[in-house]
Amino acid sequence: MKVAIFFGSKSDTAVMKKAADVLKEFGVDYKAYIISAHRAGILLHETVKQVEKDGFEVIIAGAGLAAALPGVIAGITTLPVIGVPLECVSDKSNGLGGMDSLLSIVQMPPQIPVATVGINSSKNAAYLAVQILSLKYPELKEKLVAFRKKLADDAAASGLDVEL
Repeated sequence: MKVAIFFGSKSDTAVMKKAADVLKEFGVDYKAYIISAHRAGILLHETVKQVEKDGFEVIIAGAGLAAALPGVIAGITTLPVIGVPLECVSDKSNGLGGMDSLLSIVQMPPQIPVATVGINSSKNAAYLAVQILSLKYPELKEKLVAFRKKLADDAAASGLDVEL
């Protein structure tokens, strides 16, 4: 069970670390890479091919602004790619709050899909990666079922006796 996490800028580390934290919680191995699709395309291609050879099964890719990284990766590999649109922390002057990234990732051309989560939602990307992997790994499926049961139990308990 291995997930590769890619993102294009060091400034995205804090957001993408949340995906790593979820993967750790479920005991899923991961490796993270900071590679810009625009500035280091050849290195990105080589790294994605190496990730495939190394047995990784899902890729999480976070990107801001033009957000090409998830789509470029999806064009290189047949592994499932989960895109995380990121709000640009290094240049808030664009005023788009990550909507530019969201639209760039979600509007992939036919035949090259990228699953897309909400803006800065790297945790949800990791939960989706866990769901994908749980189809193959029964022990991970058990952890996921237990996690979901606890979520449901906690939600039920918090809404049973509400004082207004």
